[in-house]
Amino acid sequence: MRYLEFAVASNFSFLRGASHPEEMMVQAASVGLDGIGLCDRNSVAGVVRAHLANREQNLSLRYHPGARLVFSDGTPDILAYPRDRAGWGRLCRLLTAGNLRAEKGDCILHLDDLIAHIFGLELIATGGSAQLLARLREAAPHHVRLAASMLHRGQDRSRLARMKELARTANVPLLAINDVVCHHPDRRPLADVLACIREKTTIDRAGRKLAVNAERHLKSPFEMARLFRDAPEAIEETICLSNALSFSLDELRYEYPDETIEGFDNAQDALTHLTYEGASRRYPQGLPDRVRTNLEHELKLITKLQYAPYFLTVYDIVRYARSQNILCQGRGSAANSAVCFCLGITEVDPDRADLLFERFISPERREPPDIDVDFEHERREEVIQYIYRKYGRDRAGIAATVISYRGRSAIREIGKAFGFSEDTIGALSSSIWGGGGGAVSKDAVTRTGLDPHSRRMRQVLALAQEINGFPRHLSQHVGGFVMTRSRLDEVMPSAMRRWTTAPSSNGIRTISTRSVF
Repeated sequence: MRYLEFAVASNFSFLRGASHPEEMMVQAASVGLDGIGLCDRNSVAGVVRAHLANREQNLSLRYHPGARLVFSDGTPDILAYPRDRAGWGRLCRLLTAGNLRAEKGDCILHLDDLIAHIFGLELIATGGSAQLLARLREAAPHHVRLAASMLHRGQDRSRLARMKELARTANVPLLAINDVVCHHPDRRPLADVLACIREKTTIDRAGRKLAVNAERHLKSPFEMARLFRDAPEAIEETICLSNALSFSLDELRYEYPDETIEGFDNAQDALTHLTYEGASRRYPQGLPDRVRTNLEHELKLITKLQYAPYFLTVYDIVRYARSQNILCQGRGSAANSAVCFCLGITEVDPDRADLLFERFISPERREPPDIDVDFEHERREEVIQYIYRKYGRDRAGIAATVISYRGRSAIREIGKAFGFSEDTIGALSSSIWGGGGGAVSKDAVTRTGLDPHSRRMRQVLALAQEINGFPRHLSQHVGGFVMTRSRLDEVMPSAMRRWTTAPSSNGIRTISTRSVF
């Protein structure tokens, strides 16, 4: 028996999914699934983690990254999966369009947005009418399916019969899903608490806002076949859909900007020229033999790994900052590089230090080097705006960062969900030192006047540990930029973020930045 689960929401469907993407992949292999499709709510933020888990743990699962499109115009949710690289680009542009018209943390999509970006996508409608399916089928013939689920909510078999009839009437295949929100039924309590946090209520008052059972977990192919014994074709369709999807995240390649070549035949020639030009300024009395040897070694390795455009991009930004008298300094492992020193990116003279360049760049790692440059806080915005002017807002963006639950925030949120008073929550959270993932001790619970051995308190402590490390929301990185040669929003979705700065001579300024998600 073969089956793929195409409706999987991880904890990157913020406050909805109750399992990490990595847990989903491991559990899928454990229960014997052929693979999964990860489709978080208007987001692809978790797809890389699942991809890496599949590869690094040798799970050998079929894995399909996608998104669950949630519409603001009343259209039922639609699961969207890209067939190929072009389809992935359109999915990212679709999500970007929804992000740009919404406030922070939201995505406003309309059905017309999907129609405009529909080419290259395989669609699974989770409900709707024959009219909706007909419109989708007209826009994307042979690429639309209707989902059916059996979640033990009552009258499942009669509802399945209605879905079969709707699929027949609309002339689209029926596809089985389990609408998964957790990898194992043991996560049901945490899923309930997440619902309470999301709905700003307590576990005692949540009522029908909670799931009626713990069935929305990854199930084995045999269990899914048993549930869909009245529609075995819906199980078979999951394999058909998987066969239609050829896109892999391995196809995504970062393309370095090439504007900094400035008349040279290629980026490596430009980097070599600028490096030795800088070396003549650094060593006006002549280039020491040791430094010359280091430069030749580094440039040879940079040529082999094709990292020259990366160095040129950093050099260009640093050059601009210094032309404006903006203080800046490269730090970290970049200090191990004679090339970075000659370009003016760092101030650590390799002739005076015994540094290992391979700590900075290694052919075995096959990943770009990490050059961190600090700019003076008061003038960082000038550098940001220079990058936007040079590369354009469609090719540059500030990276997102994941805000995750840690010790204090975890106990605060769980405590609120269980109806604890602010005083009690404050006392419990203040017992955790530092910003890491510490836990509340039994002694700290006793000092608040609560019984650490009571069933309710044990649940609170256990759930606070379980939610530790869960993503809470996406935010904007303090200064990590992504620049590309082509459109950035065809590689990953982005969103606009706006905030006001301190008063200037013209009054309060509002600055918009584009963040990559």
